[in-house]
This record gives sequence, structure tokens and C-alpha cells, in this order.
Amino acid sequence: MGVPKQSLQFEGSTLLLRAVDTAISSVCRPIVVVLGAGAEEFEKALLGKPVKVAVNSNWSAGMGTSIRAGVSALGYSEIDAVMIFLCDQPLIPASMLNHMVSMHFAKAAPITAAFYADTFGTPVIFSASLFDELLSLQDQQGGKTVLARHPNQVTGIQLPEAEVDVDTMDDFNRLTTKPRLHQARNDGD
Repeated sequence: MGVPKQSLQFEGSTLLLRAVDTAISSVCRPIVVVLGAGAEEFEKALLGKPVKVAVNSNWSAGMGTSIRAGVSALGYSEIDAVMIFLCDQPLIPASMLNHMVSMHFAKAAPITAAFYADTFGTPVIFSASLFDELLSLQDQQGGKTVLARHPNQVTGIQLPEAEVDVDTMDDFNRLTTKPRLHQARNDGD
């Protein structure tokens, strides 16, 4: 992309701060922000936010390193579940994170994942029973590896906002130039 996607400005905030503020507005606690490239700069932007920062110095090796850093930073022996929420899906509101948490505990499934574009993806919640699998991910593996191992243990939550994923500058340009209709939505299952 030429610049760290976390620093891209969208609706008056960087993608990183937008995601952090969404997480803070949700019921999820504690909140761990995993930083890689540019960690020093981004860590300064997080000063005063009620979050714990985990710096992943091995970020370039792959997503698995960031997942391991985040889960390890949680003090996961006291946590019931972990939600993986990325900064590159800026249209996801805190109300949907809350709905996912509510459904996760109501359904008692080990995994609750957003469902969009005919697939499961992030945000995704993993119960504590799967933390060892998350901690043993290979560097290049992500949460989808664990999802694939447990396809019958996934509760899917329709989340079309998650389909907007900023991975390229073209994605970002579409996000910032495409008119979006802001509507109230029914978050019922």
C-alpha cells in the first residue's frame, strides 16, 4: 500500500484509532492492541486509551505471530474467550461486536464468526478451549486455520459490513469514494 494501513484516515480518524474506539465502545474487556510495523508511532497514538499494547516484533513473518502475541498478552488463564477484530474492516460497529459476544455465550459454541461473502471470517470469537490452538499457529497461519479444523463448532453471524476489507489502496479508495447508506439495522439473529 505504500503506507501502513493503520495510519489511513477514514471519517476523521485513522483505521487503527477507529478500530480501537469501536472495541472500547463494545463489551469486550480487556482490550489488547497488537502492533507491528511502526509500533512506536502507533503506541503514542494510543496513550490514554484503556488498552494494553502488545508489540509484535516478528510481525512480518505472518498473522500467526500477531495472534500469538495478542492471546499471550491477555493473561489468558482468566479469560473465557478472545475476539479477533482487525483495523482493516472499518464499517463494523460496536453494536455488532456486542451482538457477536451475546450470541457466542448464548449458543455456547467454541467459535463465533462473522459470515459474509459466503465465508466465515473476522471478527471471530474463540473460546478458551481453543487458546492452545491459537498459540500454536504457524507464523503464516491465521484464525481461519482453527475455523477449518472445527467447521461443526462455528456459530455464524451475518455481518455484511465485514466484507469491506482494506487490503490494497484500491480497496481504500473504494471505501472513501463510494457513497454508503447509513441505515439502522436489526441486529437480531
